[in-house]
Amino acid sequence: MSVSVSTATFNAVLNGLFEDRSYVVGVEASAADAEIFTLLGAKPDAQALPHLARWYTHIASLGDAVSSLKAAEVPAPAAAEEAAEEDEDVDLFGSDDEVDEEAEKVKAQRLAEYAAKKASKGPGPAAKTTITFDIKPWEAETDLVELEKMVKGIEMDGLVWAQAGKLVDIAFGIKKLQINAVIEDAKIASTEDITDVIEAFEDHVQSVDILAMQKI
Repeated sequence: MSVSVSTATFNAVLNGLFEDRSYVVGVEASAADAEIFTLLGAKPDAQALPHLARWYTHIASLGDAVSSLKAAEVPAPAAAEEAAEEDEDVDLFGSDDEVDEEAEKVKAQRLAEYAAKKASKGPGPAAKTTITFDIKPWEAETDLVELEKMVKGIEMDGLVWAQAGKLVDIAFGIKKLQINAVIEDAKIASTEDITDVIEAFEDHVQSVDILAMQKI
């Protein structure tokens, strides 16, 4: 029996494979990487396949050394003939051209292992970032307690404010407000979405800066 997988599907699987690893197998580039690199032929779309594109760029940086990567062991003709009688052929690109049967078996095994690994892991935790906003008042008489309430009243999907902000001295008795928030990266694409809303309190706010950001 022959199983055919479209190029788009194969590339999507590879993109998932390289999400949490740097090479096809092991901790350094091998003939397996050279083989996939040659099959791809050109750099994938970085927007649609970011992990595969990152891997491709890395392998391409090896230049002529790609062709000299350690070759995988190829079974003796007799062993290959025996394997052909016992195992199924897998044609990943649906091609009728003669292919290296052992290499195809290895690729099929890796794809199966990757699919099983993804299924067992399940969805991971959402990526989040802690942000410290530095908010300067419009004037010395600005009520910073009221301003803090206004800021914490901003509601967005994926945004959680800290319970309390902090008043920090600037000069001559003038203070500014620093307050932390946690955002879900997938839900809030840019911190400007938040700073724009804060700056809209134009009677209270002179400027808003991002003092610190940290992935959690």
